[in-house]
Amino acid sequence: MNIHEYQAKQLLKQYGVAVPPGDACKTVEEAKVAAEKIFAAGNKLIVIKSQIHAGGRGKGTFKHGFQGGVKLGKSVADVVNFAENMLGKTLVTKQTGPEGRVVSTVLVAAAEDIKKEFYLAVLLDRANSRPLIMASTEGGVDIEEVAEKHPEKIIKEHIDPLVGFKDFNGWKIANALGLRGDLAKQAVRLLAGVYKTWWEADAAMVEINPLCICVGADGKEKLVAVDAKIGLDDNALYRHKDMQEMRDLAEESPLEIEASKFNLNYIKLDGSIACLVNGAGLAMATMDIIQHYGASPANFLDVGGGASKEQVTAAFKIILSDPAVKAIFVNIFGGIMDCNVIATGIVAAVKETGLTLPLVVRLEGNNVAAGKKTLAESGLTLITGDSMADAAQKVVATVAK
Repeated sequence: MNIHEYQAKQLLKQYGVAVPPGDACKTVEEAKVAAEKIFAAGNKLIVIKSQIHAGGRGKGTFKHGFQGGVKLGKSVADVVNFAENMLGKTLVTKQTGPEGRVVSTVLVAAAEDIKKEFYLAVLLDRANSRPLIMASTEGGVDIEEVAEKHPEKIIKEHIDPLVGFKDFNGWKIANALGLRGDLAKQAVRLLAGVYKTWWEADAAMVEINPLCICVGADGKEKLVAVDAKIGLDDNALYRHKDMQEMRDLAEESPLEIEASKFNLNYIKLDGSIACLVNGAGLAMATMDIIQHYGASPANFLDVGGGASKEQVTAAFKIILSDPAVKAIFVNIFGGIMDCNVIATGIVAAVKETGLTLPLVVRLEGNNVAAGKKTLAESGLTLITGDSMADAAQKVVATVAK
């Protein structure tokens, strides 16, 4: 589950990470009050940032013509003007697609006097089964580009999950970033806070880009998380009722929201062949093979390893809610999954929804004979595949007609 920048900063602040003072505002009046408070505290410049789940906000364009979802204001009047042009308006960025996202919240915060930018992230290194802290002196830019062009500038520090983050981990990273004296001490404390946020929030990733050396009003240098992004692990959300409340349904596809009610992993795509698969790996392979034979998948839909008949029926209804779908490909490999449960669910779903689209089914694995028998005796008009390749070719052929 993704959360907004202002929510990520709230979490980081709880664990002692320095963030710019500011408030999330849903109305122009709230933005005005927040700006007045920030200027009254002695700050000379304010940044107002559109809050949507997409990158490239600063270079984005609102559909009514206003340029930029991130702006700097020198006065309360500036902030009011920006808030009026952002709130309730649709922002289009390179990550939103042409439809854009409606901005319902803006973050009004003090604009820090930035001296140097770094990159910092905590994530799970699945290859080593250990938490990984990544840092770089190249902050404020695309980290993938840094990894490609200057891999030597990416610092990696693995953390023993049994021991946890220790000061020596922080000192190693601070030293590699070229920080000395008080800034190095600040870095150790900040790194500990960022790691603790990742660990205790059950986050998939915590990313601060940029992490900045800023000059305070007193002239002293300080480390501040100027921007922040946190993705939370959906499977651990039951442990965090407070974080569940951070979910912004307006930022999610209605079909994805509906799928989550049935514990289905669904992501809408742009193609015409809907996929219903068990297991994320098989789902990825299914999408690849559809593409290989000349068509495009309409979705990623993983029903999991132990789907019920009710979940299969719900999956069909969600698939059929997408007007772009021209055919359906059910690709099941039963390990834990009972193929006959899937077959029963398919029969029930087709009858309940009155399906008229071409349906191609490939079943293999646990109790597959019973599953195929259920489908054969159902009286349904469907196409079966002897292998994944065979089924994929058949479903692509149905949309090519």
